[in-house]
Amino acid sequence: MSRSVQHTVLATTNSESFRSLTAPTTTREERYRLGRDLREIVPVKSLGTWKATSHRRSPVDLIEESHTGRIPELIPIRVGRMVSSPYGFLRGAAVVQAADSAFLPSTGITPISCGDSHLGNFGFYRSPEGEQVIDLNDFDEAHPGPWEWDVRRLTASVYVAGRENGYKEDECADAVRTCVHAYRDEMVFLADQPLFARSFNRLDTDRLSETVTEKGLRQEMKRALKQARKRTSDRALPKFTDETENGERRIIEDRPLITRLSEAEYNAVATALDNYLDTLAPHWRRVVGGYTLVDIAHKVVGVGSVGLRAYVALLEGSSPEDVLFLQLKQARRSVLARYVHGEAALHEHQGQRVVEYQQALQTVSDPLLGWTSVELPEGTPLQSADGTVSTQPTRMDLYVRQFRNMKGTVPLDNISAEGLTDYAGIVGHLLAKGHARTSGASMVAGYLGKANAAADAFARFARLYADQTEADHAEFLAAAKSGRLPIEPSALENMGSAFRPGG
Repeated sequence: MSRSVQHTVLATTNSESFRSLTAPTTTREERYRLGRDLREIVPVKSLGTWKATSHRRSPVDLIEESHTGRIPELIPIRVGRMVSSPYGFLRGAAVVQAADSAFLPSTGITPISCGDSHLGNFGFYRSPEGEQVIDLNDFDEAHPGPWEWDVRRLTASVYVAGRENGYKEDECADAVRTCVHAYRDEMVFLADQPLFARSFNRLDTDRLSETVTEKGLRQEMKRALKQARKRTSDRALPKFTDETENGERRIIEDRPLITRLSEAEYNAVATALDNYLDTLAPHWRRVVGGYTLVDIAHKVVGVGSVGLRAYVALLEGSSPEDVLFLQLKQARRSVLARYVHGEAALHEHQGQRVVEYQQALQTVSDPLLGWTSVELPEGTPLQSADGTVSTQPTRMDLYVRQFRNMKGTVPLDNISAEGLTDYAGIVGHLLAKGHARTSGASMVAGYLGKANAAADAFARFARLYADQTEADHAEFLAAAKSGRLPIEPSALENMGSAFRPGG
């Protein structure tokens, strides 16, 4: 592993005083001052730094390493989605940007970071009260980490998406500046709020409609919201299932994206679902426990997750029309972890990590979020995507959530430069909200100040990193064309489909 910059985590951001009600905490004014003082140590201008050094590892090497432990037959699908365009590559390259960020200047202020805060990982979903909200919605890489790492990934994705849509460089930079200003303004606002009150700040879709000023973006959001409202378990039933001769419901196989399980794997996942119930709050444990498991299949999702085990389980309630789909996703160590904690393991259960950090970053979360592990006897055969049988590790950590929960994302390929700028402001606001809920809001607000230096710095970084992403994508594409990376034959013919929903 390449040597990375040694980041100092400020004691006040991870203080033992937060573990006790009798120990005094640092005052807000002291934390503002700490943030302002950090400008002397880590100048705001330095956040605009990016230049690949001799220490930088090949992005192809890093992504190949990340394929270790994935289902081999599914890796060509992941590669195919990543070669689609520079933005498609960036979506799947969280491991690359984490390694790059570890070499860059950092203030040492470490809230819970999303770890993969690109544009596509913000979207709609249903709150426990049944209302549609918008927030961060992918947490596979969530981990304590520098706030700058999330802002860098988000602003780079804004710039890359702008270029992909053919916008001028100034328009891309303006979108980034709007994103950073929104992040700063929300952080400053929340830093002045009572700690308890911060936890209730959220953006529902009614308020969102008032926020958006650009007509094209407003129309795209209305369409996306309408589609998201249809994404519920009852609507998924006819699409994903059919009836057997005995009248039983079964999930339809659609290789290689939806596949059946071996008997041993099915039984192991069923046991894991029972264990998952113990991680739910008592009321929701009783609600979910009122359903009966009908079927389980493996279903490929996203870009970064392709090749990891991802199951969808069909549950039936008191009637055939009363159904619930749950999704179980394999969770591995965050790509940020090695750069924050080295090789030491901080989290015993990676599924629990994802759930707890999702609940920390989101104002409201899926009430059915929980975690479990699949325990398999050594050498258990697992059905692969091509129908062959292979073996997998004996234990896999997973997190569980609703499969269909009115989820959706805003398509980026049909919006104008002004629309992208508007949307960049929305997601900048949401990222700040998440960070401020966890730690360091006053220090980040003190550090950013009221000037334009941070927005200009991140705009400069985003432009430079967009150049790097395009070069990395070209290297990745060449590796696929040469046969070094496995890829679906049709993928190279479908270039430019980077704006698919998902993480």
